[in-house]
Amino acid sequence: MAKIEGLRIRNFRVLKDVTLGKLWNTQDSDPLTPMTAVIGKNGVGKSTLFDAFGFLADCLKIGVEEACDIRERGGFEKIRSQGENGPIEFEVYYKEDGNARPITYELSIDIDKSGRPYVQKERLRQRRKGQKRGWPFSFLLLNDGKGIVWKGEKEGHQFDEEKEVFDLNRFVEFLGDKEESKETEMVELEDRRKLGIATLGSLKQHPRISAFRKFIESWYLSYFTPDAARSLPLAGPQKHLNVHGDNLGNVVQFMEREHPKRFHVILNRIAEKIPGIDQIKTEKTPDGRLLLQFNDKGFQDPFYAQQMSDGTLKVFAYLLLLEDPSPPPFLCIEEPENGLYHKLLESLAFEFREHATGLKGSSQVFITTHQPYFVDAFEPDEVWILKKRDDGFATIWRASENTIVKNMVEQGLPLGGLWYSDYLEER
Repeated sequence: MAKIEGLRIRNFRVLKDVTLGKLWNTQDSDPLTPMTAVIGKNGVGKSTLFDAFGFLADCLKIGVEEACDIRERGGFEKIRSQGENGPIEFEVYYKEDGNARPITYELSIDIDKSGRPYVQKERLRQRRKGQKRGWPFSFLLLNDGKGIVWKGEKEGHQFDEEKEVFDLNRFVEFLGDKEESKETEMVELEDRRKLGIATLGSLKQHPRISAFRKFIESWYLSYFTPDAARSLPLAGPQKHLNVHGDNLGNVVQFMEREHPKRFHVILNRIAEKIPGIDQIKTEKTPDGRLLLQFNDKGFQDPFYAQQMSDGTLKVFAYLLLLEDPSPPPFLCIEEPENGLYHKLLESLAFEFREHATGLKGSSQVFITTHQPYFVDAFEPDEVWILKKRDDGFATIWRASENTIVKNMVEQGLPLGGLWYSDYLEER
């Protein structure tokens, strides 16, 4: 399963320049863990960090201009860090699987002369086989929608990339001095507001680009709301839970149709993990929809999803998501503790851990939270502290960087309790 090892964000709201994990040029840093929690006070940028993943995914799906406007982002100038004139930049360092060589994706978004956002620069690069130092080989280089791409898995000629600015004309001259590889292709995109990986990643001759595109397309960012989950959607099975959870009934219908035996085992397993619930069943309506029945202990008649509490629906949705037969590679959830009983948080964290680090290693789980009870279930190297500097921008570090905190956890003190006592507020 693909995994993000590191991420750098520049000029995205309060995230003027933050790095989590390991990048291609910071090999001494530890990569992100299979399960990661980001904590901090209100207003430090946790929601912004969550939205950074959503923004990148939206850029791929609908283009950078539309991505700047949807989800109440307010346009490019509203999301670019205040007082900054440079582009919004992302750098994602990821592995396709445990044995693969890491790939770096770099994206820069700026505004053109007409004030509209466009893709200024895009690059994918990967170290050659056996290469441990030096600049990774770039197999996609685009500036203003023009550049070079290599087909297939083969690596073409190495270009001197010590200069960060990619000069297309200089690169063409370089190729002219060499025996041009048949794997080399000059490209020019029709629309500078669309990502190159969106176009090139749909072609068979670019498998590495296609793999990265599919990786981002498969991210799941939860904007779950209990009211949406209570809705009665139109009949028809759907394979995956959507970001709001309003197709909960459709997913249940799909699982019951495609995995009938496993589905009822899943329902029973979920029921055991939700306090007060004895059994979960389904009931079909005359028009083919599937209703969820929750048998509450102590009551003879079942309750339907529309009558259940926010917390029960939320836990059910998360547990159903974790039981997905083909789970997303990256699962991002903002404040899962909202509406949940505090003693349920540790068991929910355990379920996330089992999903992320179990034998399957199903999904990489990334969570933002401000609940100490939830943080108690994490290790210091899994927790990142987000804090505002005096200039109003955010800084971030790992809890394990604080040796005092690390030693106290080793002595048996819970990490959430240390955070509550302000031990995590200093490096």
